[in-house]
Amino acid sequence: MNNLDNIKKLYKPYRYTLKGKCLILESTSGNFVVKKCPKNKDLPSIFNYLKSRSFNHFPEFYENTRDDNLVYQYIEDLDTINPQKSEDLINLVALLHAKTSFNKEVSEETYKEIYENIKNNILYLREYYQKYYEIFIHDIYPSPSKYLFLRNYSKINAALNYSETELDNWYSLVKEKKSERISLIHNNLSLDHYIRSDKDYLISWDNAKFDTPILDLVKLYQNNFWELEFNTIFNKYLSVSNLSEQEEKLFFIIISLVPEIKFTDNEFKCIQSMRKQLDYVYKTETFLENFNSNTK
Repeated sequence: MNNLDNIKKLYKPYRYTLKGKCLILESTSGNFVVKKCPKNKDLPSIFNYLKSRSFNHFPEFYENTRDDNLVYQYIEDLDTINPQKSEDLINLVALLHAKTSFNKEVSEETYKEIYENIKNNILYLREYYQKYYEIFIHDIYPSPSKYLFLRNYSKINAALNYSETELDNWYSLVKEKKSERISLIHNNLSLDHYIRSDKDYLISWDNAKFDTPILDLVKLYQNNFWELEFNTIFNKYLSVSNLSEQEEKLFFIIISLVPEIKFTDNEFKCIQSMRKQLDYVYKTETFLENFNSNTK
């Protein structure tokens, strides 16, 4: 933390604690969090914009900063069970998107570039997993990690086939469109970045930017897929901030991309990693099946 002496002199803390990238100050005038501003990110302007859109669910920040640090109000998090916490979080995210959405004019190349990037990612993953399948299938006595992979290879392929088919369907919807819905997105959503106190708060806005709102949903899903009942969460989101058909389809495509499993010589770590990635594949398949069956 740059120039800590200046900050201590200004706020006169009787105790300060380093917690990750934050410095927590306890003083007679209140408790504060000091965090360095990310490079090339004007967070005060983002917070002022949010206030102008009647969205004030972030810790109060103070202009009297030193050395590119922002000083925030310290918020004490109330204990909340994860199911309730996740539902409160998604309501807040839906509100953020609803209050900051606008249509932006785009060229044909915008959607084409998204299509080609995802297509290339699918092709890379398919070749990546096929290479390991062709190596492992010839082992007479495969290791536990190899056996686990071989048993689930068809499931991985099915997920990639789904993504590719839906990607083509998505592109047929958008290739002639000239606009895209944009929102201010948090861009780093997880349960850890939600605080419940006197009201709901989102913290850690360092990655915030204007982009498609589905990126927030993707990030939340990928960060907390195992502990979330995402069918409930997703339906709560849709009750506040609707997604178009093309947005919904793109969200499903992106979360269906199989995470890259790293094969290493450490058998224990390899199985740990593989089990987590395969859990993601099965969890995502169940989510999509349940959502589609409930919307028919």
